[in-house]
Amino acid sequence: MRRRTAIAVLVLCAGIAVVRLAAWPAVRAHLQALCVLDEVGGIPQPWFSRWLTSPVTTEDLNFSAPDGRIIQGRIYQPAGHPNAPGMVVLHGIDSMGIEEPRLKGFARAMAGCGLRVLTPQLPAIADYHVDSDSVQTIGESVRWFAQRTDGRVGVMGLSFSGGLALVTASEPQYQPYFSFVFAVGAHDSMARVVSFYETGRDVRPDGTVEVLTPHEYGPLVLEYQHLASLVPPSDLAAVRAVMRADLYEDKQAKAQAMAALTVTQRQEIDELMQPNSPGMRAKLAPVIAGYAGEMQALSPEGHIEGLQVPVYLLHGQGDNVIPAAETLWIAKQLPPERLKGMLISPVLSHVDVDEKAPGARDEWQLVHLFAHVLESAERR
Repeated sequence: MRRRTAIAVLVLCAGIAVVRLAAWPAVRAHLQALCVLDEVGGIPQPWFSRWLTSPVTTEDLNFSAPDGRIIQGRIYQPAGHPNAPGMVVLHGIDSMGIEEPRLKGFARAMAGCGLRVLTPQLPAIADYHVDSDSVQTIGESVRWFAQRTDGRVGVMGLSFSGGLALVTASEPQYQPYFSFVFAVGAHDSMARVVSFYETGRDVRPDGTVEVLTPHEYGPLVLEYQHLASLVPPSDLAAVRAVMRADLYEDKQAKAQAMAALTVTQRQEIDELMQPNSPGMRAKLAPVIAGYAGEMQALSPEGHIEGLQVPVYLLHGQGDNVIPAAETLWIAKQLPPERLKGMLISPVLSHVDVDEKAPGARDEWQLVHLFAHVLESAERR
């Protein structure tokens, strides 16, 4: 009897050990997710990070796509993991592109968790243009990195790049190279987002309306993208220089460009810098109408009903650049088995961590979603 009891105790202990070992990957992923989010939020790394993360090296490179385009990128490589799974991280609309400090910090933190991370430069997105050229650049970057890492790669897209990543993943020539898409603050319908810029209202799938004051950044980007249709050709270069410097937040360049304007050009700039005025809305309306077909081609709406890759969605609750209603629309259109996780969180604004201290439950939900993304990246 004592022998059987001893055997039973040994079996029980072995069982507990097995359960603990089986649970460890999930525990590790959650702890790593916490490290990543602390890095992005500018919070000192927790004491346990030294046992969960690796040193990271970077490599700047250019690679060629089959269509002849040369794509600039940076790879973040975790030390001691030469065959680590790959993940592509796409920057949002920002003039700094892959040099944006928060993006660099995030890519380094993800690589420290054991992933090879590629951040490709998207020239059009960096110049505040959302167009089909970025879809091709995203697709070719994913294809190239999947071939380099010898396996499908996860793709994380920020802001409009998140929506474009979903569009790209729906294209047959690129879909085989995606292991999943993680869209953060993404759009579903460009037309609906543009309407939000005009009205401050975005309809949710259940028919209710999300009401927010649009960030002025959105309408200004729209004007900049279609500037050739809003000012005479003779004024285009001078006016574009001012708007470009303003969007790039280059005060010195803006002051120089402003000083070179004629009286007429200065009046044009004054009007453009008030995108929500009745006069500017009237000028912009026919331009938007002519852009409808291209906006549809650049929207997940109508493209993702048959998507074959897993999708994770994250959106800031108070996002006034791309309203959170857009993520609800994406979720509604996806095949149910493809949506692996979705969170609309007060912890985020657009793609940034909100300055307000998050509640424990909100923070846990964000950590939990990121942990699932890390686990998916490791599975390829």
